[in-house]
Amino acid sequence: MCKKSCLMFTLLLAVFFIFVSVSFAGSLFNEGLWKITSKMEIPGMPVPMPPITYTQCLTKQNPVPSRSETGQECRTKNIKTKGNTVSWEMVCGSPQGEVKSSGKITYKGNRFDGVVLMDIPGQGQMKMTMTGERIGKCKK
Repeated sequence: MCKKSCLMFTLLLAVFFIFVSVSFAGSLFNEGLWKITSKMEIPGMPVPMPPITYTQCLTKQNPVPSRSETGQECRTKNIKTKGNTVSWEMVCGSPQGEVKSSGKITYKGNRFDGVVLMDIPGQGQMKMTMTGERIGKCKK
């Protein structure tokens, strides 16, 4: 007797948790204009690089913060969302060669924290930490 009712209870409980986690994840990212601060960590560099701050409109269709330099062509691929975390890969052309990176950020409502690892030709791997704060609506 318990087999059917226990199975039904388990299925209902699973559906409930899926519904709660999906609705919870959706509420952890707020589209809009974000102020993003990134700080590069370069091994062996005697003086740390100063942080860079910029603004970007982030949407559910484009949740990946990125800032490309003039003349730099970047392609974002393999964007994956799991809960409130977004991960991606990016390839950028540069005069030194192809720069490959992978990143992951975790949204927490109007804030996020993240890390990007980059492979730069001739310089090795570098780590960039990022923080973001939603500052308003996107400008049209």
